[in-house]
Amino acid sequence: MNSLQARFNKEIAKTLQKELDLKNVMAVPSLSKIVVNMGVKDAITDKKNIEKAAVILSQVTGQKPKWASAKKSISAFKLREGDKIGLVVTLRGRKMYDFFERLISIVMPRFRDFHGVKKTSFDGNGNYTLGFTESTVFPEIDPGKVDKIQGFEVSIVTSAANDKSGFALLKALGMPFVK
Repeated sequence: MNSLQARFNKEIAKTLQKELDLKNVMAVPSLSKIVVNMGVKDAITDKKNIEKAAVILSQVTGQKPKWASAKKSISAFKLREGDKIGLVVTLRGRKMYDFFERLISIVMPRFRDFHGVKKTSFDGNGNYTLGFTESTVFPEIDPGKVDKIQGFEVSIVTSAANDKSGFALLKALGMPFVK
């Protein structure tokens, strides 16, 4: 059992406690959840697009996505309140750590000319958001079977109080930041 979660509990939490100068081990920031969000193009005109996107998102995350509905009606976009326009998956526990480990060790090195992720994508509360322009960078997706290239966002929610401790947590977990 050499998973990221086990390594975090045994080694990383202790080094973070020393690095952030915390007295209590329970005050060490940790991953709370990872939210994968996908807004589906042309979901209103063709309902099959959202079903195809749901299959892709479930392959990437290993979990069935939940429908996201429109909160407001916008006549310029021919959008009505309650229309299904996106998909959301919330990962917690072992699946969250497995997804994060695949993200940093398999997916990110597959990018062409990858030099690391930006340090400026924190939200002020220690949470980090990362956007992908296409889902074919994941090894689970067969590029030949994808009709439309669809992007999505990955939000890494931490228990950190600020960006400094959130950055220290993600750096300790192996997130490749730009130098």
